[in-house]
Amino acid sequence: MNVAKNRFPWQRLTTTETKMVYITEELIRRRAEHNDCEIFSLEEVSLHQQDIERIEHIDRWCRELKILYLQNNLIPRIENLGRLKKLEYLNLALNNIEVIENLEGCESLQKLDLTVNFVGLLSSVESLKHNIHLRELFLQWLDGTEISRSERIRASQGLEQARRRVREQENEYLRRREEQKEEAARGKKEKKTGFDGRWYTDINNTDSQDKENQELKENLRSPEKEEQAEEEEQEQEREFWHTPCSFTPESRLEAHRHLEEKRKANKKETENKTKATRTLITADGRVMNVNEPRLAFSLTEDEENNAVMLDLAVYRHMDTSLMDVDVQPTYARVSVKGKIFQVVLPAEVKPDSSTAQRSQTTGHLVLRMPRAKGELKVKKTIPRPCGESQSCCSSAEDKSRNKKIPERLEVDPSKRTSVDIANIVRSTGEGPLENARTSHPEDLPDGFLDDPEVPPLI
Repeated sequence: MNVAKNRFPWQRLTTTETKMVYITEELIRRRAEHNDCEIFSLEEVSLHQQDIERIEHIDRWCRELKILYLQNNLIPRIENLGRLKKLEYLNLALNNIEVIENLEGCESLQKLDLTVNFVGLLSSVESLKHNIHLRELFLQWLDGTEISRSERIRASQGLEQARRRVREQENEYLRRREEQKEEAARGKKEKKTGFDGRWYTDINNTDSQDKENQELKENLRSPEKEEQAEEEEQEQEREFWHTPCSFTPESRLEAHRHLEEKRKANKKETENKTKATRTLITADGRVMNVNEPRLAFSLTEDEENNAVMLDLAVYRHMDTSLMDVDVQPTYARVSVKGKIFQVVLPAEVKPDSSTAQRSQTTGHLVLRMPRAKGELKVKKTIPRPCGESQSCCSSAEDKSRNKKIPERLEVDPSKRTSVDIANIVRSTGEGPLENARTSHPEDLPDGFLDDPEVPPLI
């Protein structure tokens, strides 16, 4: 039997962002949330895409299992499943299995999926004759087609001849597998190193590799060298994925190791990348103006509503959940995808009364921040003469306001003249002041009569 070659691009091989794991009780409990995290009565569990390298413990912890998903892992062998007497469906697609074995104890097995594995010993299918309830078997090309009665009769008639061909193909397969293993071993030695100076298939000696990477990064500080290094790394990546290779367990493991190394390198680079310390507020309490996202903005004052307006030109199609707004009495801070925009306000505002809205036309973020202390606005009044229909009296509001304002008397500057002491006459007689001066009729103007009740002019 010819083993089917890979019909899927390498890019579709998915791996998790965690390290390779083994089956543990904690892992199964996390996957048993639908069963209140109880594993003894668990009937279905999904352990796909976990980088599992060995099947273990499940047959002892989960005796009631009926459905088990183990697809897209790194399992090379079927084992430790014989105690699952109630298991009906077993999915082992996208693994590294080469032989069908150790399923005799799964008495209730009805469906077995081994799609995209490496089953080269086709005679191992005979081990499934003990699974009398098995109805569906998925291996490679002819899966999913129901076998008719006439096909069964023809197959039984040519069974011996088919077995002979299978044995020949198995011998050829074993010979080819030995060559593939030798080729994979040579490839590890002859494989060129990438930009980072490490062997992509070597996961040991991480300390020395990290040290070499650090030295290379220190030597590549200029933008030109960094750009050149990035281009070389991308070229190495393209070469790795586009180089033709046989679809074998070794090549699949190599692809997994490569992805794992890239993930670790990117994670370590992200952790070691030191960002400049943000100085938002100085030690003496002075607020700084910061614009890390480099967004256009306008800060204006709305005199009519006595408020401060901030219009920040965020991207129109950016999700609002990627922004965080913080308004303080003296400054406003907006986080846009982790980058800080901070501006000092021209006046103290009320954070509790401030609002933030997105413009439906431009997508801009608009902050409306009322002033903390309202300012009295001087209004020009036009004096109007009091008419018959117009009252000259102040309103009750004006009177109440005037009571709070102290009154000041204005003195006419023309009246501020010194007293003329030359015309002061001192009285020499006795009696009241009106008798101190005698008036003579000849001294008075014509037609003027002296009134004794009016005091004399001094």
